[in-house]
Amino acid sequence: MQKNMAISLHSMTGFASEIRELPYGTLSIDIKSVNHRFLDIQVRLPDTLRSLESSFREQISKSLQRGKIDCRIDLRSRDQSTNLSLLNTTALEELRRASAVVQEVFVDATPLSVADVLKWPGVFQVDSLTAEKVESDALSLLTQLLADLNESRKREGAKLASYLIERIHIIQSIVNDLIPEVPNFVKQFEERLKLRFQEALGTEHEERIYQEIALMAAKVDIEEEISRLNLHLDETLRLIKAGGVTGKKLDFLMQELNREANTLGSKAIVNKLSSGALEMKILIEQMREQIQNIE
Repeated sequence: MQKNMAISLHSMTGFASEIRELPYGTLSIDIKSVNHRFLDIQVRLPDTLRSLESSFREQISKSLQRGKIDCRIDLRSRDQSTNLSLLNTTALEELRRASAVVQEVFVDATPLSVADVLKWPGVFQVDSLTAEKVESDALSLLTQLLADLNESRKREGAKLASYLIERIHIIQSIVNDLIPEVPNFVKQFEERLKLRFQEALGTEHEERIYQEIALMAAKVDIEEEISRLNLHLDETLRLIKAGGVTGKKLDFLMQELNREANTLGSKAIVNKLSSGALEMKILIEQMREQIQNIE
């Protein structure tokens, strides 16, 4: 691959994280993505920000096309650690009763510590306007993180593109080595068949022998397979260089390449063709495995 070639292929694997100090507390967002057939978004929010989930999903779906996305948002309000008047006494009482029940059933269970209680969701009453206060900052931070995530996915995509293009060039080299040999392959096959037919039938059936040889030679001719291989390889290169959301198309092309390589292997009449087909199948499988990570 040329060093100055700009390829916008994106991997589905990436990670971005950021912590932002704000007047009302500390906002942190982690977002990671892995490969998936479709776009699968999971947003994990504290109860106080649950109303923002749809906004987060919408923002993510505008930036990403495929992948399993896990987005975690956490808000540590400054009031939660300094203002005990915000303690939710109802939640504390419910937690005390639940803890007592657990202690009765599991006598060896470790009692909740004060630190455990203070970290429990809902123990502090947060201003009902918190979600409204946080929404603008949270979406702004998410936008930044999605840009960072896409940059991460783009860097991985560039590595995948280099990997794929390298193997495409190797396969093209194998095919190019086979092309000039095709007539020799067929000629050697015809000569071997002729000797066998003559040994079995004698020379008085020459015309019939040539007819059978021509039919059988046509069945082992690999020019069509080589032509389709080159077409699929060219299209694979074009898609990689064009970038965008190409993962499913590339996966389909790998299936087509594998089909042609299998046909070549089944038509192998000399060792060079057999070994070439096997090497191509290994390379195609390596490519297909990596393509599962492409958006």
